[in-house]
Amino acid sequence: MTNAEPPVLPLAGFTVGVTAARRADELSALLQRRGAVVQHGPALRIIPLADDADLLAATRDLVRDPVDVAVATTGIGFRGWVEAAEGWGLGEQLRAALAGARVLARGPKAKGAVRAAGLVESWSPASEASAELLAHLLESGVDGLRIAVQLHGEPLRDFVASLRAAGADVLEIPVYRWTGPADPAPLDRLLDAAVAGQLDALTFTSAPAAASFLRTAGHRGQLDDLLAALRTQVLVACVGSITAGPLVELGVPIVQPSRARIGALVRELVDTLPTRSRRLRVGARELEVRGHAVLVDGALRPVPPAPMAVLRALADSPGHVLSRPALAGVLCRHSGRDTGVDEHAVESAVARLRTALGEPRLVQTVVKRGYRLPVQPIGAAS
Repeated sequence: MTNAEPPVLPLAGFTVGVTAARRADELSALLQRRGAVVQHGPALRIIPLADDADLLAATRDLVRDPVDVAVATTGIGFRGWVEAAEGWGLGEQLRAALAGARVLARGPKAKGAVRAAGLVESWSPASEASAELLAHLLESGVDGLRIAVQLHGEPLRDFVASLRAAGADVLEIPVYRWTGPADPAPLDRLLDAAVAGQLDALTFTSAPAAASFLRTAGHRGQLDDLLAALRTQVLVACVGSITAGPLVELGVPIVQPSRARIGALVRELVDTLPTRSRRLRVGARELEVRGHAVLVDGALRPVPPAPMAVLRALADSPGHVLSRPALAGVLCRHSGRDTGVDEHAVESAVARLRTALGEPRLVQTVVKRGYRLPVQPIGAAS
């Protein structure tokens, strides 16, 4: 009786970057359970405004002069607003004022927070998009109405301006705001990894996080290199179209799930990442080259970074001989150095690659010329 090897997890061999601040642990755990190596670098930090004078003033204003319509844009924001009001002794008054208003919720999380406060939403857009919510308000008519809009990290300038232009009296509710991470080092490391092509995928769960990631790259003089990597090497996965906005504006291709959920985002990666792997038949073996590992006839074999750089170069020229000087150049670029990599380093990297793959003949030495992968197209006879 033989012990069969456990099946390879769908994201095994891939490295996925996580930029989220809130719910980062949940997203990371879902990715890791599917085999991914996760590198976390929060792109921003959420600062609740429970003690903020602006939020207190807006809450008192609403209690004193109730609104006709209240717009809940995020679950965490609406919930935080109610909790802050409770702390100021205004909780019951706030709920009473909102009970007399028509409450609109942007998505399921906002809807859940509204119901948790003992209120009932009157409408919620199927798309979970602010644009559809705004269109609904404008179509129903807002002239002369007093409308409270719960902000979510950044001012909703266009949203608020459109309501005011249509005749509404808008009360903005600044429940929390975004700022840079308290410790920028993990974000800097994530940026460096993305630029160096050491990530297979990069995830975003909010538009402010995407904007902050790009802004930080600009401040570090890395924006052009980052965009080049995101357009060619790194799969960018966004939880929804609003999140993707700052990236799409700069020409970054993205994938997104049909529903804006973290679980659906992970499923999108499970479906998409393996399809980007290079698949080769080398001798009698089938190889699938992933980010930091290779599947050899379906068995996962981790490969160190320098040998993986050599393998990728050989796989990019299947069947062709790459000279030792050419591979020395590959290792130079991998290490970030202009010079200092000799042919001995190449021989060492090739030896380590053969060991990692478990079969020396997969990397063939061509005497006095260099190395190659003796490749056949998948489907050809061995």
